[in-house]
Amino acid sequence: MSTIARLTLGVLALATLTACATETPASDGSAAERKSPGKVAVAATDTECKVAATEIAAGTSTFAITNGGSKVTEFYVYAPGDRVMAEMENIVPGLTRELIAELPAGTYETACKPGMVGKGIRNALKVTGEHTPLDADAKLAEATKSYKRYIESQSDTLLVKTQEFVDAVKAGDIGKAKELYPVSRTYWERIEPVAEIFGDLDPAIDAREADLAEGEEWTGYHRIEKDLWVGKDVSKDGPIADKLLADVKTIVAKAGTAQLTPLNLANGAKGLLDEVATGKITGEEDIWSHTDLWDFDANLQGSKAAVQSLRPVLEERAPDLVKTLDEKFTAAEAALGAHRKGDGWQLHNELSKAELKALSDAINALAEPISKIAPIVAK
Repeated sequence: MSTIARLTLGVLALATLTACATETPASDGSAAERKSPGKVAVAATDTECKVAATEIAAGTSTFAITNGGSKVTEFYVYAPGDRVMAEMENIVPGLTRELIAELPAGTYETACKPGMVGKGIRNALKVTGEHTPLDADAKLAEATKSYKRYIESQSDTLLVKTQEFVDAVKAGDIGKAKELYPVSRTYWERIEPVAEIFGDLDPAIDAREADLAEGEEWTGYHRIEKDLWVGKDVSKDGPIADKLLADVKTIVAKAGTAQLTPLNLANGAKGLLDEVATGKITGEEDIWSHTDLWDFDANLQGSKAAVQSLRPVLEERAPDLVKTLDEKFTAAEAALGAHRKGDGWQLHNELSKAELKALSDAINALAEPISKIAPIVAK
């Protein structure tokens, strides 16, 4: 399937998830607006990224990104060194999506990535003043600590399983490497919201062929996936496997010391479901192995872990939302559970269109209440 075809499928899968997005009025960039936290309009096209404010107040701000181009785009707020402070992927042409970020005083860059490739169209952003961090609230502080414990537990197993996968690849054991490929990726997908914070490491580990900008080096899981299932030859993949393991070790080390905010949890829970809606459902994530349902389950469980860490706060601030989230998680897990096969899952190409639609509907139904978490956390 062509890159354009896969992207179109992703857009269609996301349509339900983003149908409730609303237009945000353009900003005049006035001094009063620059100094007040609130919504910052971003007008993205295939060639431009117009951010209404170049200076904002420290604290939580909402970026309302309107995609006026023809390509699906992404929006990022980067700290120095391309550390990701906040991100919004899969912004469909013609719609506005909102991203809530907590930014302390400092210098940053915003970036739109039309086509979801490359370094993006960047702008400088200055954040000034003082603010009380969200995790000054004891329950929010405990939520981030709880989530970090989850990340640490998953990271430990990620290292073990990636080592096993790399060993099989370097030994030329294609059968064993194929078995280990989706298993090792399970732990990667669960921690990806944290892994994505660290700039180029995430694409080095997880970039698909369709994600690459012209001339960009391709490494990581999906490069080896293609050689396993298409070329059926990994005899030259030793250096790629070694780099994958080295990059995973670096991510795990960085994840252990990462300074997370409560909004990282809220946005990460939503981002993991967006990945399901745009990649796993369409089959474009693991396009050669068709092991997308392993990733689907990992994203779902990773999202649930982030939400569960925030549960004490949500029970206090939005008890009705907690009931809805419990119901929708149960429904999504049941929909996926119908496709269990032994210790794993059915392959994506074994599912009918009706079965894929049922999975998509369950994820979309869950994504809607999850989208309400970030505004509640930011109160």
